[in-house]
Amino acid sequence: MRIDQWVPALHRGDAIGDSARLMRDAFRRWGHEADVHALELDPDLEGDGLGWPAPARSASDTVILHYALPSPLTSALAAHPGRRVLLHHNITPPEFFSGWDAEMARICAIGRRELTGLRDVVHLGLGDSEYNRQELEGAGFSPTGVLPIYLDFGRYREPPDPVLRRILGDGRTNLLFVGRVAPNKRHDQLIRLAACWKRFISPDVRLVLVGKGPRRRAYADALQSLMYELGFTAAEVLFTGHVSHRELLACYAAADVFVSMSEHEGFGVPLVEAMLLDVPILARRRAAVPHTLGTAGVQFDDEPLDEVAEMAHRLATDRALREGVLAGQRRRLAAFAPAAVEDALRRYVAVP
Repeated sequence: MRIDQWVPALHRGDAIGDSARLMRDAFRRWGHEADVHALELDPDLEGDGLGWPAPARSASDTVILHYALPSPLTSALAAHPGRRVLLHHNITPPEFFSGWDAEMARICAIGRRELTGLRDVVHLGLGDSEYNRQELEGAGFSPTGVLPIYLDFGRYREPPDPVLRRILGDGRTNLLFVGRVAPNKRHDQLIRLAACWKRFISPDVRLVLVGKGPRRRAYADALQSLMYELGFTAAEVLFTGHVSHRELLACYAAADVFVSMSEHEGFGVPLVEAMLLDVPILARRRAAVPHTLGTAGVQFDDEPLDEVAEMAHRLATDRALREGVLAGQRRRLAAFAPAAVEDALRRYVAVP
């Protein structure tokens, strides 16, 4: 049997593209023919991934569409003669971009409409989280299931970048968040949280914000204005932009607490990374976060920021609490181990 995957873009270090390539490798180990086709392809991935359009296939073949953006792949899936599987990675609700990026709001609105149009096209709808599966079920997809993002745990055993690790290891408490700079991630509340820490707990705090900047400067400018208004320097609220994998590992290695104020996550790969790298997690209980964490980490709802800052301080300084939280995160991590993901992959896709 042939099992192909279609992704909008294949970029090294992108969670969806990396997951698709790991899935393809599993299919090949199990004796299937398998490729990954992308509309956009990094030059250094040519040959590993394949471009678009994909060649015509037969009715005995399976195709998996990784759905995260509207694209020509949507209509192509409907025309595929074989088994059609949707893997839903979620699309940010457009209202988060209102007033910041009208074009992104429009793209997200189109993407969410296109998703419902696939309801009667696919034979199986998978979400990479229970939250996404429920969204598919609510839109009328049937049958549905959960297939988590496939992460290569071995890559996280590589040594962290020594220069960045040394810079961040200067004695300050490091509060870390990893995720693109976008309104739904609520970097503004992370900055205000750090301000509470600096004012009421200790001035020796650093907020490390790892992730690509926004498409439009307005949101980044607003965050920088807030940062300076609250008395921070660029060294105290550190926007790293995109980093290499080893630099990412250095950020996790130096982190005292991983803090998420995000209001919308479809899965939350950095939550799994923090569990894998033994960083205690403090996260707002929104969207996919409670499904990804289960009972792990420390989760909160709408508590005042000074109380959330105190929770973060306890996670950083209370050894017994910290060890208990880390033990729970290690138990939860088993749900995302490669063997567990491959078991789900066999169950949903690789068996005709």
